[in-house]
Amino acid sequence: MKVIHLHHNNIDLIKKAAKGKRDAQQALFNTHAAKMLSVCRYYIKDIHNAESVMLKAFLKAFKNLNEFENKGSFEGWLRRIMVRESISYLRQSKQVLFSLDEVQLPAEYYNNIDSQIEVAQIQMLIDALPEGYRMVFVMYAIEGYKHDEIAKMLKITVGTSKSQLFKARQMLQKQIKELNSSSYGTNKI
Repeated sequence: MKVIHLHHNNIDLIKKAAKGKRDAQQALFNTHAAKMLSVCRYYIKDIHNAESVMLKAFLKAFKNLNEFENKGSFEGWLRRIMVRESISYLRQSKQVLFSLDEVQLPAEYYNNIDSQIEVAQIQMLIDALPEGYRMVFVMYAIEGYKHDEIAKMLKITVGTSKSQLFKARQMLQKQIKELNSSSYGTNKI
């Protein structure tokens, strides 16, 4: 049995790509493009705009490959670039609005939805959220950022971040409940 050193191969590819080797850059792109497009797609509704942002982010990543220090995963480093480029795109296109009223969160708030909906339907529900809600929801629930990190990246307060997340969850719960009741007859949540 032959053991393949994937991590070592990735490091070699990154070194070659940093030196401008097109075949190494192409290999890195082919390896990570699908995942990175889905990252951009979480933030940007239109697939064509998401692809454009992803390509711009890859270009930025390739120009700055020397800054990757092999601490942590390359995919995580690349993912952060995709998130920042997506946020930058939304800011530039003036698609981001944050509700400034803050909400008092219940002490024991949790999601209580049991649903059988498809991933594509969930993506459509997330797409339907107002931009500010969607960005905070994706950054927190999907990307795993903490509220203080979100606040810093989006230039909002921590309270606004928490409020946006709370409102996004409420809206999603309502939409999922409606979807379940309409799709599955008398299925009660």
